[in-house]
Amino acid sequence: MILFEFKLISLLFLIIASTNGFEEYKGYKIYEIIPSSVTQSNILYKISLKNEEIDMLTLTKLPNVPARALVPPKHQQKFENDLISNGITFRLINSNVSNSIFYNNFHNFFKRATRQHILEDYYRYNEINSFLKDLAERFPERVSVKKVGDSYEGRAINAITITNGKNSLTSKNVIFIDAGIHAREWIAPSTALYIIYQLVEKFDENKHLLENYDWIVIPLVNVDGYEYTHKSQRFWRKTRKPSSAICYGTDGNRNFDFHWGEQGASSLPCQETFKGEKAFSEPETQIVRDILLSLTGRGKMYLTLHSYGNLLLYPWGYTSALPENWKDLDEVCKAGSNAIKLSTGTNYRVGSSTNVLYAAAGGSDDYALGVAKIPIAVTMELPSGGSGFDPKPSQIRKMVTEAWIGIKAMAEKVIEKY
Repeated sequence: MILFEFKLISLLFLIIASTNGFEEYKGYKIYEIIPSSVTQSNILYKISLKNEEIDMLTLTKLPNVPARALVPPKHQQKFENDLISNGITFRLINSNVSNSIFYNNFHNFFKRATRQHILEDYYRYNEINSFLKDLAERFPERVSVKKVGDSYEGRAINAITITNGKNSLTSKNVIFIDAGIHAREWIAPSTALYIIYQLVEKFDENKHLLENYDWIVIPLVNVDGYEYTHKSQRFWRKTRKPSSAICYGTDGNRNFDFHWGEQGASSLPCQETFKGEKAFSEPETQIVRDILLSLTGRGKMYLTLHSYGNLLLYPWGYTSALPENWKDLDEVCKAGSNAIKLSTGTNYRVGSSTNVLYAAAGGSDDYALGVAKIPIAVTMELPSGGSGFDPKPSQIRKMVTEAWIGIKAMAEKVIEKY
């Protein structure tokens, strides 16, 4: 009987796993590359630009900061040869990506029956919505959930507004947070849910954050892409709206209408950083835009959650020049990084996006500052785990609680300044 049940469960899992796209990555490898200088970082960046099929999972301009690349089989030998010829140190950290995806799914499948908390699991789209609905029903005086639009595939995108129940929704300043613009970055929505949990369930501990501020959170922006990463292609980054006869999706963080289409954004529909056929071509980015613009004057901080890299970044992303208020931005980000460092020892680097990474025009944080005039706009690149985007469920608690320490410190600094 036990053997039969095991075979039945195994068969069920194999059926489920067969739809999860691990075969998409058969033969793929993940390399960790350590440029020893800015020059080597630039060489690595140029290598990635020459081949759209090499997915640079993370890359900074900073020397001695590990970069990671997802490379398909047919390009691996040349990629290695290019690194060797330029004297760039690398090592193979995953020689069988498809197996890793399969076994991660296998592990999560058997654990899921006993895990039903945001600190222990990656919530799917429907579970996120149920979580928000439950809070609104239990705390109606302080929580409201509103559908703010639909995705391309027709899924509702919801925003939660959290208040202290006094003089809210019209007169207070606002902190606006979103997560999941990039589909594969699973730890970002988990962090957004934990922020919500802290503000609602742990209200007494955090009520000072809501005295003169309301918080608006979209825990999952790219709902179609996120579900696609769970069902089909794990490393999918973009939205799911067709971008050509053979390609799908736009990079939501290249689709905002502020220096749209300039450096770091591709015009090729099949590329990971495709900017879209026009600015705000995606319903998902239109939703974020509309909220940002509605908050002009009241919105004091915009935080967009991504992964990975342990970074707190501020505008500009389209140029290495700094905004006029860069000192304020730097001060807020350093408040967050210092708090995390003091509490856990984890180091978050701080700086403007282009000067830490590479130019990437059309980002949501640039739009928030440059157009919506929200004075503090921050991108938080969360830590890595697993492939970089999917820390093991056992790591979620540590990562989101640590991130909250920094986010809370940044919010306190914003409240102090504004």
